[in-house]
Amino acid sequence: MTTKAKATESQTIEAGNLVSVQRPIRHDSAAKHVSGEAIYIDDMNEPVVTLHVVPGWDRDTVCGRLISLDLEAVRATPGVVAVITADDVPGTNDCSSAAGDDPVMAKEEISFFGQVVFAVVATTREIASKAARKAVFDVEAYQPLLTQEDAAANDSMVLPDYQFRRGDPEAGLAGADRKLDGTFRIGGQEHFYLEGQVAFAMPQEDLGMQVYSSTQHPTEIQHTVAKVLGVTDALVNAEVRRMGGGFGGKESQANQWAALAAIAARVTGKPCKLRLDRDDDMIMTGKRHDFRVDWQVGFGANGLIRATDIAFQARCGYSADLSLGVNDRTMFHADSSYFYPDAVIRSRRLKTNTCSNTAFRGFGGPQGMITAEKMVECIAISLGEDALTIRKRNFYTEERNVTPYGMPVEEHEVLHDIVAQLEASSDYWVRREKVRDFNKHNAVLKKGLALTPVKFGISFTLKHLNQAGALVHLYTDGSVQLNHGGTEMGQGLYTKVAQIVSEELGVNLDKIRITATDTSKVPNTAPTAASSGTDLNGMAAKIAARTIKDRLIAHLAEQHDCPPEAIFFRDDKVVVADETFSMAQIAREAHMARIQLSDAGYYATPMITWDRESTTGRPFFYFAYGAACSEVTIDTMTGEMIVNRVDLLHDVGHSLNPAIDIGQIEGGFVQGMGWLTTEELVWDEKGRLRTHAPSTYKIPTASDIPDDFRVRLYEGKGNPQDTVYRSKAVGEPPVMLANAVFCAIHDAVANVAPGFIPDLNAPATPEEILRAVRLMRDQAHRAAETAVKPPVKAPVDPEGAPA
Repeated sequence: MTTKAKATESQTIEAGNLVSVQRPIRHDSAAKHVSGEAIYIDDMNEPVVTLHVVPGWDRDTVCGRLISLDLEAVRATPGVVAVITADDVPGTNDCSSAAGDDPVMAKEEISFFGQVVFAVVATTREIASKAARKAVFDVEAYQPLLTQEDAAANDSMVLPDYQFRRGDPEAGLAGADRKLDGTFRIGGQEHFYLEGQVAFAMPQEDLGMQVYSSTQHPTEIQHTVAKVLGVTDALVNAEVRRMGGGFGGKESQANQWAALAAIAARVTGKPCKLRLDRDDDMIMTGKRHDFRVDWQVGFGANGLIRATDIAFQARCGYSADLSLGVNDRTMFHADSSYFYPDAVIRSRRLKTNTCSNTAFRGFGGPQGMITAEKMVECIAISLGEDALTIRKRNFYTEERNVTPYGMPVEEHEVLHDIVAQLEASSDYWVRREKVRDFNKHNAVLKKGLALTPVKFGISFTLKHLNQAGALVHLYTDGSVQLNHGGTEMGQGLYTKVAQIVSEELGVNLDKIRITATDTSKVPNTAPTAASSGTDLNGMAAKIAARTIKDRLIAHLAEQHDCPPEAIFFRDDKVVVADETFSMAQIAREAHMARIQLSDAGYYATPMITWDRESTTGRPFFYFAYGAACSEVTIDTMTGEMIVNRVDLLHDVGHSLNPAIDIGQIEGGFVQGMGWLTTEELVWDEKGRLRTHAPSTYKIPTASDIPDDFRVRLYEGKGNPQDTVYRSKAVGEPPVMLANAVFCAIHDAVANVAPGFIPDLNAPATPEEILRAVRLMRDQAHRAAETAVKPPVKAPVDPEGAPA
């Protein structure tokens, strides 16, 4: 058996002449993480005059008209310095990404349970928190719209409907040999980052503001703070060295907390810090979008899909936030890895009186892909075939290689190869027979097995976000300072980009100083999201380092009268023809010769041509691929489930750092498994979130990880596109490897009553599994009751006469 540890150790890739990249280099902050020395925003030394900000909200009202707000008792609390409301916003009372529909503080109307109405500024956080509860609200309550059905019935939309269409799906469905349809519910997910939302604002002269924020998007923090303060972007500087996790929850939703801290700092003239406690964080901030999906599929007797009609209804919450891009990506990935000859994929973006849902690792893609996998499972059951057979039959091929939105699938052969390799290495067919035999001899426990693919598009689907900058300085002692627009949230981006610069300049990693992401150094950056952090920032840093290196080569070639090809950089040394110099020597000499030793590199992803209005073009630079095989056991008496074994094979091109990439694959898979099995969000009938603490919301723990967990990197030809050293993105695609766990549970439930299709929704919690099992048994019972039976003869008495 290959253990997880052994799998990780086996991933060292031969890197040829490369020194720093394609090596399992330790995360730059690993030691500081485990020792507690890593500085997060709440660890920063505070000036003695620092004040603390706590948001105030109505704990009784979900939504309604705000008639009056009495804050006298709040202001009278000893230690309270100020109480701020919407009237105190110097600029625009909005913290939205673009739509202008997300107030920093509500003024006339409360739209959801947990919406901020005011904020308390006090000498301690405890004082501010206690004072905030003394506010007296007078609210005319409205009937909240809580579910997709509520919103649809009231035509409550946060954004217009949107669809992709190819061919004639209506005719395709009508002419298909067989048809299936169903409704599938997909739950949301709480980000559950270890470091909650936090911001620290320090007033500067001339109305400037320095903001430290736990954010994936410093530039948006800069824009938002400037907007609410009524100043130019140039007067605001946003900085972040690291986050204690983000997962999309700090892409846009860090804006509000930075804005509140900055407003408080402007009002008081003092440094102000805001840190949400865990309950408030979970109640007030957005989640992964949850969906109702109504689907139809037409297919042949061989299981080949002929046509699909998939309608997604998303609960977006009270404002648009990032729902446009999230829902679009759901649609982009509704094909998973399968060719749909005729298709219509629809999306409704529904407005509800719940927190505004937002980005989450995968950005809508997981919801689209699990829908496709659910459909394939149902087709296989209806035909009495193995789901893997149906999957492979519907994969993209050379002849069938265009997505419903018109983009060619250029590496379909990689998809086939990964699945074939995993099919063999996981002993899929041998284990399928063992699972079948187990289920035949066990009435209470049932096993399930599934092997599912991943095809995930890499790039922002908003074209202008596909750009990045980096700033590289070479100092005269041979050391390097590196800055770029990407943010570090534990994923190892800083380490990978440092490896790239090390490789380009031939400078050892210990000579490279990685500095905090800072809008005063690299402006107008995109968020660290869409799995593009390394692709964008790594390439920008590579360009900057290469520019500096080319200047040095040109200078040295002239000084030493040798061709540029005779100059090499490696191990803090520079070889010039037959002479060897230290990098420090070369840097000093170049400086004396007035050679520029700094460069601001810039990179824009090529080939992105997506036009949303016409639904044409190429939204992704390339696809990342993977496959997962999962085996589970369910208890049909309790609904409990365990994952027995997982085999993962994932494509990261030529890995920049195999150790970090394996960690990302394992972590992404486990987070996806949590979304699909245990992480259930529950709102009560009044619209209050009830799962707002670790005591009521269950993320996977160590005991949920399968004992047999095998992870390998796919050894292919590398990325055919011109990415950094032919690597591929690894942040989001592994989340969808967890589809195999849900499909294995689906398979196990299907074995309760073979031939019947389970009505199993996500997350497949014990309660949901038990519900699906009971429905299966009810179906089987009804079918048995209605089956044709032989006529019953009248009883006869011993004398032969009818009784």
